Amino acid sequence: MDRSKVVQDPVHGTIEVGGVFLDVMDRHEMQRLRYVKQLGLGNLVFPAANHTRFEHCLGTYHLAGRMADAIGLDSEDSDAVRMAGMLHDICHPPFSHALEPAMEEATGLDHMELARALIMGDVPDHLPEDDDILGGRDSIAEVMEAGGISAEAVCGYICSPESTGAEALDRFWDKHEFFPSKDYAHQIIHGPVDADQMDYLMRDAHHTGVSHGTIDSERLIKTMMVMNDRIVLRRGGVTAAEGLMVSRSLMYTTVYFHETVRIAQRMLVKAVEDSGIDLSDVYLRGDQELMGMVKASGGRPSQTVRRLESRMLDKKAFAVYSEDMTDEKAEVLMEYAGHGGAARLESEVADAAGLDVADVCAEVTSKSNLQGRMRIGKTDVAIADDEGRIKSLTRFSPIARSLQARDPYGWAVLVSAPESSRDAVRRAASKVLGF
Repeated sequence: MDRSKVVQDPVHGTIEVGGVFLDVMDRHEMQRLRYVKQLGLGNLVFPAANHTRFEHCLGTYHLAGRMADAIGLDSEDSDAVRMAGMLHDICHPPFSHALEPAMEEATGLDHMELARALIMGDVPDHLPEDDDILGGRDSIAEVMEAGGISAEAVCGYICSPESTGAEALDRFWDKHEFFPSKDYAHQIIHGPVDADQMDYLMRDAHHTGVSHGTIDSERLIKTMMVMNDRIVLRRGGVTAAEGLMVSRSLMYTTVYFHETVRIAQRMLVKAVEDSGIDLSDVYLRGDQELMGMVKASGGRPSQTVRRLESRMLDKKAFAVYSEDMTDEKAEVLMEYAGHGGAARLESEVADAAGLDVADVCAEVTSKSNLQGRMRIGKTDVAIADDEGRIKSLTRFSPIARSLQARDPYGWAVLVSAPESSRDAVRRAASKVLGF
């Protein structure tokens, strides 16, 4: 008989893990996620936000299984989808999203592509110093295959979301035709109403104490079905879908884009990048291990990390908020959006203030947000009306329509500095941006 365990979870109650799923859960690659905080430095603002990627992955596995049952997946597809839920964040770097760009630059792969390589055994799965206890083990793919689960299918669910673009959706709304792609299975991991976002919204709200993340997952799952090869909700799920969209949008503003969290995050990223440490194996390390490496590098990066540990954070010196944005300001900020844009702004502000660039941190909202095209609420949820026609949630819900125009950031640019340099940086940022 397969061994199994019941895990007590504060969000979902009991989660049963058995057989090959338990074998994979107990792998060292999964256990590393116990040392990667789900919200990075979010606990500097929300003291109880010390939950990890490990528990989020277990929650996603659990919800993926419930969604698979709700839409009637066969056992083969259900097992693959559940395993994808468990492994979808297997290669998140320390401090989660904050260091993803640095990891991608060092490895040439984003965290989903790196997950495929790790699962398949194409990149090292442990550090050299752990070879005495971890060397010679089968890859995760080999463990899954021995347990009857296709590793290629699991990696496909993690790395290759199916047709979710405008062209596919244009063929979908108000139509009865069928275009087979098994898109519905992918949507359990990557979709408008997926296991990943349901778990992180509920879990992050629970641990931060923010009430916005409360969603009716029971109602959402019970109203799911497959039509035209995609997951849709029956009309009775509209209110629950609205709740999910509102929760997601407000959690981004309140938690994920919180000003102080973003300032601390930028301090950390700059310290890691300036430390010169090798990040090619960062996907094998935990938060505190990375902090220790940066501290050991000495100099200003070490000082910054020690300041973060003592919560001696930079202070906001200059900001432009959403309600004060104009087309002219957006056009200026577009020059600093995207990869490398914040670093350019920091350099220009530091020069104007006569300071070292290490004394200036900047965060700029995304290009899509500046252009008014951001859709953080994922409002393309599919609803089946009483005649069996498929319509977007926005056709049923004024709330969903409003979310399409809502700025989830609340700010367009943040510039911060140590207290002693705050006034100089404020003047310099105003001069550089011309605001």
